[in-house]
Amino acid sequence: MVDKSSSEHESSQEQTSNHNFAVDLAYDFGGALLFSFPLLMTMEMWWLGFYMDRFRLALFLALAFLMVMTLSYLEGGEETFKIEVLDALVACATGYTVAAVMLLLLGIIKSGMSADEMIGKIALHAVPCSIGAILARRQLEAEETKKEARRRERYPAKVFLMGVGAIFLAFQLAPTEEIVLIGYMMTGWHAAALAIVSLCIMQAFLCSIERRPQVSIFSASFFWDVFLRFTIVGYSLALLLSLYVLWTFGRLDGVAAVDIVRSTLVLGFPAALGASAARLIL
Repeated sequence: MVDKSSSEHESSQEQTSNHNFAVDLAYDFGGALLFSFPLLMTMEMWWLGFYMDRFRLALFLALAFLMVMTLSYLEGGEETFKIEVLDALVACATGYTVAAVMLLLLGIIKSGMSADEMIGKIALHAVPCSIGAILARRQLEAEETKKEARRRERYPAKVFLMGVGAIFLAFQLAPTEEIVLIGYMMTGWHAAALAIVSLCIMQAFLCSIERRPQVSIFSASFFWDVFLRFTIVGYSLALLLSLYVLWTFGRLDGVAAVDIVRSTLVLGFPAALGASAARLIL
């Protein structure tokens, strides 16, 4: 009798586990599609998958996996390293699957293409799909757990999420020619003004996010604490990631130093927006 009861309990637990996995997988596919759809229909992304330097692509994919694995830790309630790696692998597998199916469905991958070109296009598009897959669980699931909230409130986690927001928006725009073109058209005064505006917008966002009931938002100590700990750090991170993404996509090859700085500042503007709003969105 005890054995039968125990068997029924184990069966019930297994069914619940399978149900939860199926729900998470559905979230992954939905998030992968929603977060990546603009890039799946961007012509520059199709070409980058064809001619992009393979070392830069491999490095970008490796860093993207580490980012997805860290997001798995912050967005989920599991504690073990094994579970975090498995969640990241599932998100990446979902990303590659969605990228491959959508590129086939849209006629971007066709018969007659070389295997290298097809793999390059799928791998590049799989990055935003994978990020979307892991983020979907936070957006579509119920309220976050106390353990998850504590993880996200730590300073390194806050900085990391700013980096994810920065690279996600930078990734959306870096493949386009317009970023480099705007950098060419700007003067030094335009670049300086853009940097100041980026800092002001970040400060406004982060002050509203970091505001606490017992602290006045107009307090000088609060203002400078946010500015030094988050705004400056977040904007520096946004610029570094913008520079890295531009380099990854070959947008800086053969370009003068002054134009590299301007292009980085141009891409740094949306990256700064993504960084400052990341904790609200992600």
